[in-house]
Amino acid sequence: MAGATERFFDCTDKYPILEREANIISDLPVAYGNVPEYKFVCKGKLDIQSVSKETLIAIIEKCHDALWGGGRLSPTAAFGELCKLIFAKTCDEKEARRNQPYEFQIRTHETPSQLSERIRTLYDRHRKRERDAGVFDETIKVSDAMLSPVVSHLQSINLNGTELDTKGVAFERFMGKFLKGDFGQYFTPREVIQFAVEMFPPNVHDRVLDPACGSGGFLLHALDHIRREASTEFPDWETDTNEGVKHHRYWHDFAQHQLFGIEINDEIARVAKMNMILHDDGHTNVIGEDALEVFARFDVIRAGQFKPDTFDLVLTNPPFGAQVNFLDRPYLNELFPELGEVEDAKGRRKGRKNQKTEILFLERVHQFLREGGRAAIVLPDGILTNSSLGYVRDYLLRAFQVRAVISLPQMAFAHYGAGVKSSLVFLEKRDENETPRDDEAIFMAAPENIGYDATGRKTWKLIEREEHGPGAWTETIRCDLFDARIRYDLKGSEVFEGPREVIPETGLLGEYAKFCRDATPFFV
Repeated sequence: MAGATERFFDCTDKYPILEREANIISDLPVAYGNVPEYKFVCKGKLDIQSVSKETLIAIIEKCHDALWGGGRLSPTAAFGELCKLIFAKTCDEKEARRNQPYEFQIRTHETPSQLSERIRTLYDRHRKRERDAGVFDETIKVSDAMLSPVVSHLQSINLNGTELDTKGVAFERFMGKFLKGDFGQYFTPREVIQFAVEMFPPNVHDRVLDPACGSGGFLLHALDHIRREASTEFPDWETDTNEGVKHHRYWHDFAQHQLFGIEINDEIARVAKMNMILHDDGHTNVIGEDALEVFARFDVIRAGQFKPDTFDLVLTNPPFGAQVNFLDRPYLNELFPELGEVEDAKGRRKGRKNQKTEILFLERVHQFLREGGRAAIVLPDGILTNSSLGYVRDYLLRAFQVRAVISLPQMAFAHYGAGVKSSLVFLEKRDENETPRDDEAIFMAAPENIGYDATGRKTWKLIEREEHGPGAWTETIRCDLFDARIRYDLKGSEVFEGPREVIPETGLLGEYAKFCRDATPFFV
């Protein structure tokens, strides 16, 4: 036994003393009775169980280590194979019938090759159903010997029954390790995302886009926001069947029809889709493509879904620093000519040879938004301060009304291998004939404690603990961005952590709300 993983062996005379494959049994027999063929049965005496955040993190890491195998697979490939197996596991849970054993478990006296054949068949069956989503277009590529321990780690837990925020936090923490260094640009810290979503919250009718979605963080938090809104709209959804149906339709329709993502890296796009699957839906609207492509290209991939001037809200952390050569990328002609040209010493205008990706994304965000649409975008401070980029700031003020600029600490992205000083900029697209006014107020702030430090260690301050009886309590925690409330429940030896609920009108969220009501006191 290792943590939540148990393995039992038939050590009778029928098997050699060192046999560790054909003599595996599903569980210990009860009172010297027969060995059960399967251990876990849907709604049976021994069913799979939800787990705590820490247990789930430990299980996922053990699975990844088993697949990585000390270097036999790259970390990216190992994570991709793990996603396939988790997908098969969640599908098996959803289609399991009462009093029938789950498929995703090791059967008594089943060899790794027999188990592998069963799991691959399960995966292929569901993969074909999800073909249109483009999530998994490849077969499972790990050996039978590598697949068996992963099944043993996952078989006892109920992934669908585990609280959504627990799954989200567990995968964020795991992916935070996985996506460091070379992949750090695909991951935005949870606190930054949650703050951006709460500053510019989506509503259920908004079309929401992240054109550089990475692992899907902004999309997931937008979906979670709508899910919490559904719980407010239908407070009895857990006990009233009719309200439960309306609750599910409320957020599920949003995920299916209103939530969109674009990611240039196909492997990371699959990570985002997998993340969405674990959160129950939305993955069909994530595409692996360059967000700077011509709009006609998007119509070929998804007709009508990624048209210009159609999105209400863009939430994104685009790639920084890379120079895109205009000669290599003719599609850049769709972007604004004024940022595609440069003026020489004699005042003559000529085409630029290259442009930085963050500037191109700023233009593309403007094109995606409808008039009055909002955007929360992470930008390097150079755009806001460098004298050579004054023309970008001029464009920014003409194209958008700047609502707020939140200067993030230098270390905000250091834990993920990125050290560029950045700000969160909140924008609203102007009407076509609208011109900037001199009296437009911009909220500006520079938080120091954003909930974590340069190493990723949490820096939240505990400000209140409320007991709810034995083994249950709520903690209120604080950083400069906002206060949050978390409920904890002790079940056996495990502590189950509930969702982190942002408390309205606290921290910078509260200051911005006051600013929106009356900006005058902020300029005294």
